Amino acid sequence: MAGAAHCSLQAKRLLLDPKFEGYKLSLEPLACYQLGLDAAVAEVKLRDDQYTLDHMRAFGMYNYLHLDSWYQDNVYYVDQFGRVMNLSVTLDTALQKPREVFRLPTDLTAYDNRLCASIHFSSSTWVTLSDGTGRLYLIKSGKRGNSASEKWEIVFNEELGSPFIIAHSVSFVKSDKHSVAVLLLRVEKDELDTKGSGFHITLEWVTIAEISKEGDHRYDIFKRRVLQGKSVPHYAAIEPSGDGLMIVSYKPFKFMQDEDDKLEENDDAKATNEKKDPLYYWQQTEDDVTITVHIPQDITKDDIKVCFSPGNICVILKDQPPLMEGKLYSSVDHESCTWIIRENKSLEISLIKKNEGPRWPELIVGDTRGEFIMDSSQCSEITESLMHLTSEVMNPNPEKENPPCNAQELEECDAFLEDSASLCRFDGDTLKVTHVINLGSNQYLFSVVVDPREMPCFCLRHDVDALLWQPHSDQPENMWEHIATFNALGYVQASKQDKKFMACAPDYSYAALCECLRRVFIYRQPTPLSTVLYNRKEGRQVGQVAKQLVATLEANDPILGFQATSERLFVLTTKTLFLIKVNSGN
Repeated sequence: MAGAAHCSLQAKRLLLDPKFEGYKLSLEPLACYQLGLDAAVAEVKLRDDQYTLDHMRAFGMYNYLHLDSWYQDNVYYVDQFGRVMNLSVTLDTALQKPREVFRLPTDLTAYDNRLCASIHFSSSTWVTLSDGTGRLYLIKSGKRGNSASEKWEIVFNEELGSPFIIAHSVSFVKSDKHSVAVLLLRVEKDELDTKGSGFHITLEWVTIAEISKEGDHRYDIFKRRVLQGKSVPHYAAIEPSGDGLMIVSYKPFKFMQDEDDKLEENDDAKATNEKKDPLYYWQQTEDDVTITVHIPQDITKDDIKVCFSPGNICVILKDQPPLMEGKLYSSVDHESCTWIIRENKSLEISLIKKNEGPRWPELIVGDTRGEFIMDSSQCSEITESLMHLTSEVMNPNPEKENPPCNAQELEECDAFLEDSASLCRFDGDTLKVTHVINLGSNQYLFSVVVDPREMPCFCLRHDVDALLWQPHSDQPENMWEHIATFNALGYVQASKQDKKFMACAPDYSYAALCECLRRVFIYRQPTPLSTVLYNRKEGRQVGQVAKQLVATLEANDPILGFQATSERLFVLTTKTLFLIKVNSGN
């Protein structure tokens, strides 16, 4: 990541509400409809050899319900017979049974080591589908959600190695050629990993392109690239143009390169290592700076030219380009500066500081070829000056006027393990990281598709709030835009120990989370009040209130899928599909 631009996320102040007072529990009834399924959902439970946290995150917490963002209130799931079932809602009171739109050609029961089947909607007419056995299908679907025009037709299918799930896919046209790029996620055994979990994560980026040759019109694999990491990514998405990739993960990913690239990379590494040898060493006191430069054996005093000025230095050997040249960090008394050649054939330069006392953080501004050497007395002095900032006990004197930060004051829901996740953008041509954001304590919460033509948005915790970010791959100056805020949701969700899935409406009108069994929590955005309400403590009038609603499902089976639209929540269990009417349509 040496050449990557280190960026930061800029929150919009107008979208933050520092005076938010919390959610008020509302007892207003929620219309809940349920549909019994003809066949159970094709749930695949974890095997004994899938015992790591990564297996649980990737496959054990998989969302079996797939929302088609290209068409309103259109969801899909795969049942135990390998049928892709669809429910398209137009009127809640006239719900139709889920209908079959496609049947996997593979007999899934014949495979012992398969994963769950996965679907991703690349465009309004293209679908990528995995049966969980390692086979990828590219399907032309026609206009979906309409039984008359929806007809799923396989245009490509191929065995791509070990089983995988589809993380993301996009459809795009480049140079008048249609292509579909798909991201495949695997958790694979790592024989070289003897200290960790024994597994690594691979993301395979496959591009399938349209090929037309002498009347032969078909789709085939155009390019395959593999990234490898040590943790399941929270978020992984291909840019709409197919030119790049964005990943949010706890541990970094990198592309696995072929032999030619490795040789080239090794040459670059060697060159870099050679450059790392310092050109000069320097020390300083409060009064002066001493520079030591190693010179060739055949160099004499007459071959050396050192020029001093109040703010610059230049060192030239024979008639060669300057060995050292540039602006000094601070002014020197140039008439008192000297240089000599030591017996070990090193050039020693003494600079007298014009202003005594302040330490220089660098010798020549912007020059990183030198190395600063600090003596033991200076190290002791710095350590002593920082002693007052540290303590061997947690909170030695909490009664004093300005007590130090006490970690004991943090609540359990404020702590989470992965406090060093990063967001990386990879270039599809160079396979290098171009942008990096260290997310620090901005915990990843969930992702949502707001506009299917754009990349999925991701939601991060910022202090107590949850902020929604929209990636813009075509806007380098505004690559991640803050588009919505869910007040206090970051804090609220942390207290839900049994939560399984989180989602929000594409119009940001509400956020929702569900537990493993039965309960669904809905958090609406603040809305104006129709009646007058006053704050008891402060006596001021309250203009708007944010409501929390709770729905309890009549089901004993665990929740397997959870999706949100602007009007409804879809909740999938093994044998039932629930619809919760959250907002009335305009």
